[in-house]
Amino acid sequence: MAPMGIRLSPLGMAVFCLLGLGVLYHLYSGFLAGRFAFFMLSEPAAGGPEPPRGSAPAGAVDLRELLAVSVLAATRGGEEVKRVREGNVLNAKAKGKTREGAEEQLTSGDLLSNRRMFYLLKGAFPAVQINSEERVDTADQETVSWDRSIPEDIKQKIQPKEVPAESVTVWIDPLDATQEYTEDLRQYVTTMVCVAVNGKPVIGVIHKPFSAYTAWAMVDGGSNVKARSSYNEKTPRIIVSRSHAGKVEQVARQTFGNKTVIIPAGGAGYKVLALLDVAEKNQEEADVYIHVTYIKKWDICAGNAVLRALGGHMTTLTGEEISYTGSDGNEGGLIASINMNHKALIEKLPDLEKTSHK
Repeated sequence: MAPMGIRLSPLGMAVFCLLGLGVLYHLYSGFLAGRFAFFMLSEPAAGGPEPPRGSAPAGAVDLRELLAVSVLAATRGGEEVKRVREGNVLNAKAKGKTREGAEEQLTSGDLLSNRRMFYLLKGAFPAVQINSEERVDTADQETVSWDRSIPEDIKQKIQPKEVPAESVTVWIDPLDATQEYTEDLRQYVTTMVCVAVNGKPVIGVIHKPFSAYTAWAMVDGGSNVKARSSYNEKTPRIIVSRSHAGKVEQVARQTFGNKTVIIPAGGAGYKVLALLDVAEKNQEEADVYIHVTYIKKWDICAGNAVLRALGGHMTTLTGEEISYTGSDGNEGGLIASINMNHKALIEKLPDLEKTSHK
């Protein structure tokens, strides 16, 4: 019953209810609209623009971007190598001896190329481990920026692929064939970058500074270089180190016959290119690459990646895959081939392994 003196009519009750509903609508409509807007902004629009390059999740790197900057690093390092050689200001000095007792040379070309390559890669991908042949002097740090642009040929052949940064190791060889560099044998000289993921080589870049030729490849991606149309398995042309040609020649001739051709050459990068279809005036051709002694991983990682990307092989002399983690050196020698029966080659050359640890 209503209080004495106050009488509620049906019309008044209806007006009161309508007013209440209006207040509730006003309060909750703003809240619901805000929640709807938040949901729409949180979900990417269908067919909308792709996220900007370089926006990989924290802790991840894009291998296509890493390939692009690796090509740039090899080229920039090559510019330093060429400039020093043409200026004839090598400042060559001995930095030690190899296990065989040969003197190793160090030049201004090695150091300046190394600095340029290292800081370009480190600036672009600071979370990635970089192993370099030469020591990086932090007091001589250089700021080298990268605009994250990707060359058209890489864009066309390689799709973006992200991997955890902690799984990546980059191997730099700022000047391959330093001994030949000091002797002005320019055709053997290369600068190289290799990217290994969980110890397996997946990106390889080999750049020839004095002809401006660059070969690059990515495993399960693409490449700008290819294998030759044919190889000679019966009497292969074997390319070897200039300083170890005699050891390989003796066994090779016993295995394949006296017609086997041994090609002494400098530089691991040059030797890998000798197995491929490379239109270079001073580039020799070979069917198999063999090295019988200890060799550093930055010398061979890029070539290993290129061969793997093209379906070829680079293993120790006993057929073991080479891991690009841990120590800097490979103890088991190597044999490299493409479009050949790699296992059969290894079986024909068992005696070479015995010399690889000496």
